[in-house]
Amino acid sequence: MPTETKCRILGIDPGLNITGYGVIDVTIEGLRVVEAGVVRGKSRGSLHERVRDIFEGVQDVVQSLKPTAMAIEELYSHYKRPKTAILMGHARGVICLAGALAEIPVLTYPSTQIKRILTGAGRAPKNQMQESIRNELGLSAVPEPADVADALAVAICHYHLGERRNNKSEI
Repeated sequence: MPTETKCRILGIDPGLNITGYGVIDVTIEGLRVVEAGVVRGKSRGSLHERVRDIFEGVQDVVQSLKPTAMAIEELYSHYKRPKTAILMGHARGVICLAGALAEIPVLTYPSTQIKRILTGAGRAPKNQMQESIRNELGLSAVPEPADVADALAVAICHYHLGERRNNKSEI
């Protein structure tokens, strides 16, 4: 008998060169990874070519896997690098557009909140995050590369915060 899926969450770790994604199903038995991977922008192409590649890649994931919600890590940039924030904003914009065109809710979470939900500490190191993700999803190994692990963490965070909001096991 197939497992009933309550909802499907697409987690995104936005990047201009590499955008990580992770899709999880929320089932009666718990969380299950559907697919995880990366969308690569052309690292040497023009900005508009790079964001087009990101948009098309995310749009393809959305169309093929049909998530019911999209969760994205919020933009963070050190005040000494404002240009990085501006460039990352372009990537986030086309990712949000892909979700909006598919008419699915798009929610954002700060990295400190994601880390706190998964590990209890808002400044947890990457290896602790990866181990928490491995445990939460029952994986045999930590997710690699880090962009995929971060995307799965965003999806898991959305699930847990939705649980608290709804208190009904539905997102």
